[in-house]
Amino acid sequence: MAIAFGDKNPIENDAERIIWRGGYSSKNMLGAFFGAVVVTAAILFAVLKIQPLQENRAVWWTMTALIALIWIGLIGVTGYRKLSRHYEITSQRLKHRKGIFLRQMDRIEMIDIDDVSYRQGPIQALLNVGTIQLLSSDTSHPNLLMPGISNIDQVANLIDDARRSERRKRGIHVESI
Repeated sequence: MAIAFGDKNPIENDAERIIWRGGYSSKNMLGAFFGAVVVTAAILFAVLKIQPLQENRAVWWTMTALIALIWIGLIGVTGYRKLSRHYEITSQRLKHRKGIFLRQMDRIEMIDIDDVSYRQGPIQALLNVGTIQLLSSDTSHPNLLMPGISNIDQVANLIDDARRSERRKRGIHVESI
């Protein structure tokens, strides 16, 4: 970083740069979709064993409506999560936006983030997707969960590296906090 003559504070001149942008990954819902396949198969099997098609059409219509509700609900939840959660990591802050019609944008300064961790279930680990958890001294979001993040280990490391870099720049020791 070049410092021009007369600059009093090089930190103020340090341009904020975008490190990563992303949102909710549909891969996070793959376990739920697998569960829906199992439930659908179980309903079909149970109805075929209990009530053959020729005997009672009301049972078949009820079963079809139940299966349709399961799948429409699952697709609706996935779409809502995909459209309503957006994140941007910059060199100085983490911006997170939620909502579709009523949107809320919040920011957490990188120097306020105290810990970065993530968790995954077995299917999520296979797909490299999961939930990042941030602990911070930010009063509005002391414990922020970022679900459905793809390439989770890479993104968690980007946040942690940006946090450490920003603290070093401002002269704050990570171990002292």
